[in-house]
Amino acid sequence: MTSRIKLRTLVLCLLPATMLAQDVSSRLAAVEAAAKSAQSAGDNAWMLVSAALVLMMTGPGLALFYGGLVRRKNVLGTMMQSFILMAVVTVIWALVGYSLAFGGSGPFLGDLRFALLNNVGSAPNPDYAGTIPQQTFMVYQLMFAIITPALISGAFAERMKFSAMLLFMTLWSLVVYFPMAHMVWGKGGLLNAALGGTVPCFDFAGGTVVHITSGVSALVCALYLGKRLGYPATATKPHNLVISFIGACLLWVGWFGFNAGSALAASPLATSAFVATHFGAAAAALGWVAAEWLVTGKPSVLGGISGCVAGLVAITPASGFVKPFPALLIGLTAGVVCYGMVTVVKKRFGYDDALDAFGVHGAGGTLGALLTGVFATSQVNDNFKDSAGRTLPLGLVDGHPGQVLNQLAGCAIAWTLAIVGTLIILWVCDRLIGLRVRQEDEIEGLDYSMHGEEGYIFEQ
Repeated sequence: MTSRIKLRTLVLCLLPATMLAQDVSSRLAAVEAAAKSAQSAGDNAWMLVSAALVLMMTGPGLALFYGGLVRRKNVLGTMMQSFILMAVVTVIWALVGYSLAFGGSGPFLGDLRFALLNNVGSAPNPDYAGTIPQQTFMVYQLMFAIITPALISGAFAERMKFSAMLLFMTLWSLVVYFPMAHMVWGKGGLLNAALGGTVPCFDFAGGTVVHITSGVSALVCALYLGKRLGYPATATKPHNLVISFIGACLLWVGWFGFNAGSALAASPLATSAFVATHFGAAAAALGWVAAEWLVTGKPSVLGGISGCVAGLVAITPASGFVKPFPALLIGLTAGVVCYGMVTVVKKRFGYDDALDAFGVHGAGGTLGALLTGVFATSQVNDNFKDSAGRTLPLGLVDGHPGQVLNQLAGCAIAWTLAIVGTLIILWVCDRLIGLRVRQEDEIEGLDYSMHGEEGYIFEQ
């Protein structure tokens, strides 16, 4: 009888704890169910397509665009640089890159909570995209991390060792790209306008993160390595504008994933970014061609495709913030300014930016970031609210001139990080393995000297 009483007492004591555990378990299940129900199949489909489009921008887009612009003896070596980064950066991203860019909430760099893609699965990360799996968000952002260092390769084309390129790009991603991505897009990042940044800088799809960092780093590389043998006396004309033309068209198409995909949903904002992207590219192509036509008397194919890329670069930070007509103005301005950078400024200072990575991406990215502060409007993007829930004015046209200063600060930080970080990395790589190919290898061409292959074989 006594043992039965003790057992009954024990059961009564344990019952609340059991009920509490069941309650917690049911609450967790409810939270998980709510998270799954919040996901959108349409958003996920659009983001997966956008990720594929951005990957297409590197290979084949950039590989063809850059490959056609170099001399015949360097076509494979140049295309290989874009291709191999699709593999190298993917591995770095999986190990630590995604976590450093989007983990934690520090002002300058993320933490290692997502290292080895730990806890990156089918559940959304509501800090960034609440309607798609975090794994989709992760792989979409990976494609930006791939193409950014690939853009730099245009500056040192035809003269950097393949081994040095691999080491440089690995270190550059760690030292420059991941910190800049976190500062602009990561939660709590110094420049994050949506998630608690101290200096809110608008960068919808990568004007500072992608184009300023890569373009400015490209200029540093060009200056550090020095000119190609015989430059500028020896002709270094593009060997195949046909494949460059195809590459540029692929970039134009892929850029819709780059910019419209940055809405992170199949939403009206994605539509607005899509339209702004197309209008900006079109106006820039016309601006470059018109300027070239007036100066040289002939509108070139190279000018047209270079102009469209310049417009795509400039509209990138503004694409989710501006109306169609300002997009046209931004594109037109970028076409003319970038034409001047690659034909006047480069000639005046004499640096050998082989494929004009700085003239297009560095200059175009800076111009676009600054003009974003002018034309950004809440009529396009009303996601920014004050504590009372009222929509905030965004740019100068909205009555917020201070945003131009924020954009200037963001550009200055991107320039500084790119210059200092790239110089240090180049110095380290130069001391460890050397940067530049031997003179005889440069004369022979990187295709054969670095890879033992030839892009074109002509039968005797």
